Amino acid sequence: MIINVSIAGKTYAVKLDDLHARPVRAEVDGEVFEVWPEEAAAAPAVNAPAAQVTAVRPAVSAAAPQAAPGGRDVNSPLPGVVIEIKVKAGAQVKSGEPLLVLEAMKMKNIIRAGRDGTLAEVLVSVGDQVRHNQPLFRFEA
Repeated sequence: MIINVSIAGKTYAVKLDDLHARPVRAEVDGEVFEVWPEEAAAAPAVNAPAAQVTAVRPAVSAAAPQAAPGGRDVNSPLPGVVIEIKVKAGAQVKSGEPLLVLEAMKMKNIIRAGRDGTLAEVLVSVGDQVRHNQPLFRFEA
């Protein structure tokens, strides 16, 4: 399915794969993203979206840089401000588990673990301004 989305006066053609898959894969200008929607608590109103997008991260594709399998760092998928850190160093996490909330362009994005493991370090603090691809967490080897 392809939908047109207008943001700040610019229209983007967004190609969406299976909307029931988690994460949902979305392609914008040749770059593929994984989107983790949160299901609405109540039934949506007519013509309202069934889910609110709360996290976006680049998917592994030819267009996106590829991390080595079992990579140690969790990098920021976009620039923004850290507004909440949900885990501490030493925490055991599962793939898909929320790690922190990053605010970018007035949207709150949940950054999730890309693999199971133990976090060795938290590399940012609440209030930090982070760059795209800046390491946020480091897993133990």
